[in-house]
Amino acid sequence: MSHQERPIILRLEDVSLSYHSGKKTYDHGLHRILDSVSLQLFEGETLGVIGRNGVGKTTILRIMAGILAPTSGKVYIQRGKSSALLTLGLGFRPDLSGRDNALLSAMLQGASKNEAKSYLEEIKVFSDLGDSFEEPVKTYSSGMRARLGFTTALMTHVDILLIDEVLSVGDAQFKQKARQALKKRIRGEQTVVFVSHSESQVRKLCDRAIWLEGGKVAAEGDTGKVLDDYNNALLGDSPK
Repeated sequence: MSHQERPIILRLEDVSLSYHSGKKTYDHGLHRILDSVSLQLFEGETLGVIGRNGVGKTTILRIMAGILAPTSGKVYIQRGKSSALLTLGLGFRPDLSGRDNALLSAMLQGASKNEAKSYLEEIKVFSDLGDSFEEPVKTYSSGMRARLGFTTALMTHVDILLIDEVLSVGDAQFKQKARQALKKRIRGEQTVVFVSHSESQVRKLCDRAIWLEGGKVAAEGDTGKVLDDYNNALLGDSPK
């Protein structure tokens, strides 16, 4: 089934996000991060989001996850469907243990308390935290926090998984395990929006791609073509 034949699970209509800044470089002090962005996400597809730093890639994921509200425009998600941003420990409480943070995080992503409890041993094993899973997160290294955040989001079953540059977490062994687990989810029926600077990952994993430039959608469609257009634009901007 092509993605066009699948139901639309999430839709953005003319979504803008801006804030007032004291910098005179912005128009009347208004910094536009997203400017009238519209897109559709089809159930079961993997959509890549590419673009330079600062064009709104992470912002668009946070809007899809409901973490940020747009200044204007609408976000529609299919009734009964859940979305979660796969982040590296965003919102963890440092005084609580890894176990308690994983439980809270899973519940915040839509799991019932019993469902969240059922994920905990799997999270402990996959994250390679061992006895540290029972220790306060404030004692963790940044790598340990990253492993806990990645694993909790991955093991919690949500309808739309929003991924922001997380295939670089942890040591080489954990990276490989994380990459394989993500690929397994993506190749199944998981709906995914994937932000990455790695062209090879986007080409391998994504059914479609969207290129953001200046807060707007510069191109969308076939992954290979969008990436080629993006690369040609970058070459055109580089000094001769």
